[in-house]
Amino acid sequence: MTRKILVLSLLISAFLLGFTGNIQAAGGEEDKTSFIMHHVKDSHEWHFATFGHTHVTLPLPVIIYSGDRGLEFFSSSDFQNHETHLFGEEYAHEGYFIDEHDHLGRVDGASFLELSITKNVVMLFIVLIFVGWVSLAAARHYKKHGAVAPKGAAAIIEPIVIFVRDEIAKKSIGPQYKRFVPYLISLFLFVWFGNLLGLIPGAANMTGNIAVTMVLAVLTFIITNVNGNKDYWKHVFMTPGVPPLMLLIIVPVEIIGLFTKPFALMVRLFVAITAGHIVILGFIALAFIFESYTIGIASTLMVTFINLIELLVATIQAYVFTLFSAMYIGSAVAEHAHDDHH
Repeated sequence: MTRKILVLSLLISAFLLGFTGNIQAAGGEEDKTSFIMHHVKDSHEWHFATFGHTHVTLPLPVIIYSGDRGLEFFSSSDFQNHETHLFGEEYAHEGYFIDEHDHLGRVDGASFLELSITKNVVMLFIVLIFVGWVSLAAARHYKKHGAVAPKGAAAIIEPIVIFVRDEIAKKSIGPQYKRFVPYLISLFLFVWFGNLLGLIPGAANMTGNIAVTMVLAVLTFIITNVNGNKDYWKHVFMTPGVPPLMLLIIVPVEIIGLFTKPFALMVRLFVAITAGHIVILGFIALAFIFESYTIGIASTLMVTFINLIELLVATIQAYVFTLFSAMYIGSAVAEHAHDDHH
């Protein structure tokens, strides 16, 4: 099994090196690392590969709403000069422009609401469809065959469901865990598959986008506080055993703590996934910076090793995000024994 994973990772690494084969064309002679940030950031187009001066891209829909012009639809390819790539210059279309940082703006400076289907949004849909397909396939297996040895998608889903239910939900939440198991399983599968699919060459860095991790953290925040019992809120606003004067200090700290917990969830996943992508692409860039085959071979070996680590990190981060979410929910719904003796 280990040999298969190593071979697979080596093939991925080699493909990744070939995939970024002409960095000079994409980033220019003076900047052979610009492709790194272009990969980790969101974009209005999906760039797959560069062959010489030809860029293989998928234009994505730009959707804009403004008070004076209403709802507008057009393709990101409308912003491009077909001889050059989207990045590096500013392109205008219908009174809007995309600058060298892929920021969309309006020529006259008027405000607008952007609802575009960007690369990360497409990746979000892909992950949702994949999670839904695997989950429904597992459900159909059990509906058809009953409690038999799982096969196919069921063989993937069953161990995850049992692990999240028994090792995360039950241990972290307690007697009320069953209510939150569906959310925790969905959370784990979404983050896990998002992390793994993001490692495929050319894929979008979805779970390395802070907007995505923020939404996941906000969901945990809402579920935690909506289900919080009176003991939970009493601990926040009237912390037991604390002198009245100290409450003036403790209560603000507890209130701030309500928000720092989801903030930590958001930042932890964002930083871990983004850092992994940057490190892998950074080692790939070394071959082009030094223009050396020796450095290229060494960087390929390092990328292979880091890919193996990233496969582990992808799973660990899904586990950590789900575990901490369960712990926060558990602290909100826990019933505390009250001492009636004075």
